[in-house]
Amino acid sequence: MNVGIVGLGLIGGSMAKSIKARTGHTVYGVDLGAETMTMARMCGAIDAPLTDDNLGVCDLILIAIRPQAAIDWVKSHAAAISKSAIVVDLCGVKRSVVAAIAPVAEQYGFAYIGGHPMAGRERGGFTAATDDLYVGASMILTPDKRTDMQLLETLKAFFLDVGFAGLTFSTPEEHDRIIAFTSQLAHIASSAYVKSPEAQRRRGFSAGSFQDMTRVARLDEDMWTELFLADADYLTSELEVLVGHLNEYLDALKNRDAEQLRALLRDGREKKATAGGN
Repeated sequence: MNVGIVGLGLIGGSMAKSIKARTGHTVYGVDLGAETMTMARMCGAIDAPLTDDNLGVCDLILIAIRPQAAIDWVKSHAAAISKSAIVVDLCGVKRSVVAAIAPVAEQYGFAYIGGHPMAGRERGGFTAATDDLYVGASMILTPDKRTDMQLLETLKAFFLDVGFAGLTFSTPEEHDRIIAFTSQLAHIASSAYVKSPEAQRRRGFSAGSFQDMTRVARLDEDMWTELFLADADYLTSELEVLVGHLNEYLDALKNRDAEQLRALLRDGREKKATAGGN
């Protein structure tokens, strides 16, 4: 299979490296960074640059750039995409992206499905990309009325081959609602937490909990601003819930209310046990 990858940062670069390490597929890649393109060629992550000339031979096109850039790329290249190709965007929000790309795919006759790999690192760029980023991860797909079973079988085989543990199916609405809590809220909480003056004076006093809380504060502010605003309705609701819970702890501490504090902590422990996860 010929696979085209648009964007060779952490997500697209890891996809390219995983494909080349685990499959026999041919990979064409493109990135705005000339240095990234050079590194990708030299390390064998791509077989050749993705160009207007070879875009039409791609059986699968993975778009790993920011949401608006992904929409713009599809609109400007739609005519060159083969009608037998499958296009999958890998953006972190789905409603706005799917709503914009799906009509273009229908107009030009190629298959399209929204996707979001549940994997990442606090550092981005091709140099952070690895061929094992997706090992054991979940790949979210948002099929619609135009999605047939053969397409899903093809994508399932492909994503399992590159290391994913399985597929999760969702609607764009459900995806954005849940991701506001599981990913975006965590990034905001981490960004706010690390702004304490004590963060600069903590040397010798920090352990695993500090590292866990601050890891994702090292983010790309341009990308995350776009993701947050695209999901502002759900993210606002989740942030209000978090602020409400934090105020409960604040009140218990101000009142030196041991019973209330103990109850809040117990409730959090029990909620964690019910929620599961790592």
